[in-house]
Amino acid sequence: MASIICGSLAFDNIMRFDGRFSDAILPDQLHKLSVSFYVPHLKREFGGCAGNIAYSMKLLGGTALPMATVGHDGADYLDRFRLQGISTEFIRTIPTAVTALAMIMTDSDSNQITAFHPGAMDRAHEVAITARSDIKLGIISPDGRQAMLDHAEQFNAAGIPFVFDPGQGLPMFDGEHLRHFIKLATWVTVNDYEAQMLSTRTGWSSSEIAAQVKGYAITLGEKGAEVWEGGSSTVVPPILAPKVVDPTGCGDAWRGALLFGLEQGWAMTRCAALGNQIAAIKIAHPGGQNYTLPAGLVVQ
Repeated sequence: MASIICGSLAFDNIMRFDGRFSDAILPDQLHKLSVSFYVPHLKREFGGCAGNIAYSMKLLGGTALPMATVGHDGADYLDRFRLQGISTEFIRTIPTAVTALAMIMTDSDSNQITAFHPGAMDRAHEVAITARSDIKLGIISPDGRQAMLDHAEQFNAAGIPFVFDPGQGLPMFDGEHLRHFIKLATWVTVNDYEAQMLSTRTGWSSSEIAAQVKGYAITLGEKGAEVWEGGSSTVVPPILAPKVVDPTGCGDAWRGALLFGLEQGWAMTRCAALGNQIAAIKIAHPGGQNYTLPAGLVVQ
């Protein structure tokens, strides 16, 4: 059984600011913001939502089929996936574009400011989903706007149940589009900030969103996750991380575990418990794809 993972592949330039954004930004001066942060720590990492989710899922033993686009500079990313045994079948190279690029700055409280250049991702809609006997699930994570719209329709037409995970792409859509995504999806997952935006734009409460799908999960960071199934909600407790190094990719690690669990036919609460476990491992490592699972890890 395999899962199509629609979303971005990107190169992440991760910077650490040894201070707090709140100490450098004056709330009453946001209308004329001009601020500079000294970031002595910089590292280039493989990232993007589809890449990070596929990495997490592969570590757990799932079959990930990332569907994405890279630019003329993306050969290293494809080579990395092949070495890891992750399929590149649905990854297209756009020779006239660069691979998507994220500039991520993290402060001492793990708050983040990100600038993102889409590059080749803006042509992700050129890769289409069709029915295939080994493809049982899918996820729509942040991607080019047209790709997210098209892939939702294609999943539905192919009869492939999918997770709608709008993430940072949520602001691109109005209430009508978001309600349509939810009606097509089988599961929805967002973080707590995105949950507020999703409810505001759709006009639906969490319980009303949950009523449209089989499961609705809201990740709560260090507080765990809230999962709606069968008309009721459950808070799945967090796993204490051994240390906090870099939050980049934690949500994607969580979603890789979610897909792995759904492939096994688990309830969403059990998937969320595994997601909390994997996210706690990831946050102790820099970048979105540098962690490994400890020997003897019990997947439960």
